[in-house]
Amino acid sequence: MTTITPISQDAQPSELAALAERAGRELEEAPALEILQWAAGTFGSRFCVTSSMEDAVVAHLASRARPGVDVVFLDTGYHFPETIGTRDAVAAVMDVHVITLTPRQSVAEQDAELGPKLHDRDPDRCCALRKVAPLQEGLAGYAAWATGLRRDESPTRANTPVVSWDEKRQKVKVSPIARWTQQDVDAYVTEHGVLTNPLLMDGYGSVGCAPCTRRLLEGEDARAGRWSGSAKTECGLHG
Repeated sequence: MTTITPISQDAQPSELAALAERAGRELEEAPALEILQWAAGTFGSRFCVTSSMEDAVVAHLASRARPGVDVVFLDTGYHFPETIGTRDAVAAVMDVHVITLTPRQSVAEQDAELGPKLHDRDPDRCCALRKVAPLQEGLAGYAAWATGLRRDESPTRANTPVVSWDEKRQKVKVSPIARWTQQDVDAYVTEHGVLTNPLLMDGYGSVGCAPCTRRLLEGEDARAGRWSGSAKTECGLHG
């Protein structure tokens, strides 16, 4: 296991970037729990988990590494009811502290200013307003954040490091299950009874905002149902 040394509150971005690069190499073959133990031990309360509430696997893993860990959820105003229900269930039964971030404008306010269904006309701008900007503000007090990105989800995620430097946000980014397959996720869910979004049992491979997510067709990869019919493949949180 790589050495765990709590990082100073006033560590400079260059120090954090070097730390992330080194940890990415040293932890590449490490189990997901060990990666999260490193992150929790290094950053303490300045480490959080982000969750789309597609499932609570990373939140559950992180709660084992740091009970009471902050779990950040983006409520875009466009989520399926099942997603909000999963968030509420995670907050109720897991040893985590769920923090819900919201955009500066409600959907109605955005519609009034920019016109209805911005997600259809300019999905990149909609994601920027309702996901990217709120997360940027919500992560301000943290030095490191964890995601549930996996290399097997799509070609755009095939090279995801387990630990990296998030240049855009000037933070350490931890992807503890990057090397996992869907079978690994399913096995962990079964073994630990982890909460998952009910939509995953109803034909959805990846769960995002309701207007931009559809059920999968046979043979499609897990993220094919996101922004179907457009060239868009990511919301902008990870690129």
